[in-house]
Amino acid sequence: MKALHIVKTAYAANWVLGQVRVLVAAGVDVAVALPSQTEGLAPEYRAAGATIYECDLNPAGRHLWNIPSVMRACRELVARARPDIIHTHHVGTTFLVRAALGEKSPIPRVFQVAGPLHLENEFFAWTDLRLSGPQDFWIATCKWTRNRYLAMDVAPNHVFLSYAGTDITPFGGKRTGVLRRELGISPDAPAIGMVAYMYAPKWILGQHRGLKGHEDFINALSRVRERRPEVRGIIVGGPWNGAAWYEQRLRDLGAQSCNGSLYFTGSRDDVAAIYPDLDLAVVPSLSENLGGAAEPLLSGVPVVASNVGGLPDLVHDGETGWLVPSANSEALAAAIGDALDNRDEAESRAARGQSLARELLDVERTGREVVGIYERILAQRAIAAVPPQ
Repeated sequence: MKALHIVKTAYAANWVLGQVRVLVAAGVDVAVALPSQTEGLAPEYRAAGATIYECDLNPAGRHLWNIPSVMRACRELVARARPDIIHTHHVGTTFLVRAALGEKSPIPRVFQVAGPLHLENEFFAWTDLRLSGPQDFWIATCKWTRNRYLAMDVAPNHVFLSYAGTDITPFGGKRTGVLRRELGISPDAPAIGMVAYMYAPKWILGQHRGLKGHEDFINALSRVRERRPEVRGIIVGGPWNGAAWYEQRLRDLGAQSCNGSLYFTGSRDDVAAIYPDLDLAVVPSLSENLGGAAEPLLSGVPVVASNVGGLPDLVHDGETGWLVPSANSEALAAAIGDALDNRDEAESRAARGQSLARELLDVERTGREVVGIYERILAQRAIAAVPPQ
């Protein structure tokens, strides 16, 4: 079985690399199309045993007159790789591959949907279906996404559920105090944190605030400190895709409302090590898969999250964390206060959440699930190809 994975960037989408390692170990012949054969994660894909094709199929930022040449490159790539199945991971590249190959292409195409965002927009949800054909399949990485496709009348045997796995081994360490010492925060001060890139509002999607809910976190921190002024807030993560203006807007908001109690660390690569320094992780996203809640729960840190997308798959209100309505800083502040006031309960919920996250998100398990999905898809194709007696 040969699977061609099409990835829009060589510098991110680490979950694809982890999955590829498991697929290769399971005996799948994996090829990966990347914009570069040498940069970013390309050497690691090669070390994992995958064949690398240099082919940039990301339509974002291209002029319309360049799209036909990109579609031609897609067809040439598929002709060279000769896969049994094509696996895409991003909305733009998925749409381009479908348009390039056409709905009558005999090669099954699997779109592993990284998050629900495009399905929350009627135009992009319609485009997803409009470009699909009888050989298109979807792997939803949360229940919300699977239910959305089913509600759009996609056949149940064309939509699978498998969470986006990760390497769980780096998480769950003990508190080191490194982050607190770095920021000058007392070991005794309650510290709440938000770990997320700063995604600027996308006007094309009708957004007026950042997708990850940074504004709600800052406003909630201000409310919490009215009752508990010793609480400190930490935002880990830098601006995504050059949105420095949006980062400055958030810094200004924090300076105005939090009186020096909010710290910005920028992007950093030691997130697994610093998570235990937090007493509470806050995930106030307006749209989200499981991602924002996964790493803190894997680290055993209590979580307060907004009730959107895939977050309820991990954060069960009252059992593995706190869920609140999205875009509601008052409810967010109340949940944060409850978690900080009831430390034993918070730790119990975090322990249950850690067990659930380790069960659902271990890439060794999710990778084997993907192999099983490939086998089911190819079996369906084989049955369909048998002429009636």
